[in-house]
Amino acid sequence: MKHPPLAPPLPSTRRRAGTPSMNLKELVMVAVAGEIVPPTQGSSPYRIGRDGVPRVVPGPGGIVISHRVGDPCVGLAADHLEPGVAVESRQRALKGKPNAANLALNTYACVGNAARVLTGPCTDQKGTVTGKHGGIDHVLVDFPDSVLRRLRIGDRIQIYSHGLGLRLPEHPELTLYNCSPLLIRRWGLRSAPDRLRVPVTHLLPAGIIGSGIGRDNSCRGDGDIQLSDPQVRRRFRLDRLRFGDLVAIRGADHRYGRTLRPGYTTIGVVVHGDSLKSGHGPGVVSLITGPARSLEPVHEANANLARILDLRKEGQIGRRPEPGRTIGASDRLDRLASALM
Repeated sequence: MKHPPLAPPLPSTRRRAGTPSMNLKELVMVAVAGEIVPPTQGSSPYRIGRDGVPRVVPGPGGIVISHRVGDPCVGLAADHLEPGVAVESRQRALKGKPNAANLALNTYACVGNAARVLTGPCTDQKGTVTGKHGGIDHVLVDFPDSVLRRLRIGDRIQIYSHGLGLRLPEHPELTLYNCSPLLIRRWGLRSAPDRLRVPVTHLLPAGIIGSGIGRDNSCRGDGDIQLSDPQVRRRFRLDRLRFGDLVAIRGADHRYGRTLRPGYTTIGVVVHGDSLKSGHGPGVVSLITGPARSLEPVHEANANLARILDLRKEGQIGRRPEPGRTIGASDRLDRLASALM
């Protein structure tokens, strides 16, 4: 008789010199689950862009085979694209809100948590949580290419939540959300006597965050980076954003929801792609927030989940389209689609 696989082990309390300590002995690991959900649409297939032009393009949901964490998230023929797979719990609660199980899934899942396929041809294959998408309330999970090609809509995914309540005792002024201990351990954070040095790819002003601002919590959902101003796009290199980039937002206080506050900084991760709609754009999930004097963003071009969590080989991260071609139109994907028909 085949025994079910064991849950991932709890991380060691040992740490490298210079890295921040964590309250690991206080944390608990809880298994939560959902299923891979299909894309959905309203009565009209059109998405009206901020330029007033209606378009029909892929949106969130489903199994995205062409793009993963580490790939460009701007300039795609898509709207709010979710790399990897979109997971949602559709179990109905007997008490409270009907979607209470999915709300819990979106709260419990932390970036870097281990995931495992429970059903279908990919049973027991492992993945990694890379983000959450508010509004539609999906948890995003990355899998290797070979697994993504065989996963099916409806396959159940179990996530080993570990990170709720995470603190950095040496930095009590900082608040953490959506962070797994694994992410903190591998990120390259460095503790100084009065601040935490954090590698990021971009430094952004809080004023360009649109949809998601004003929400009363930061442990679910995301805030969108607006790309409507060409000068802002150029100044802050927004066209070079990738899924999985770690970014710093100046003037953002996300301790008790997403608010604007001078003197505060929030560090987050880019989780979904650009959008055609006004007020929307690449989504950022909050990870660390606190006084600006206590957080020092340090530019690091490789500060991306694909590298930090070893999700992809170095040569695959941040690949660009060939001249005259788009990433999603490669012959390899055409052959794959033909093979699956």
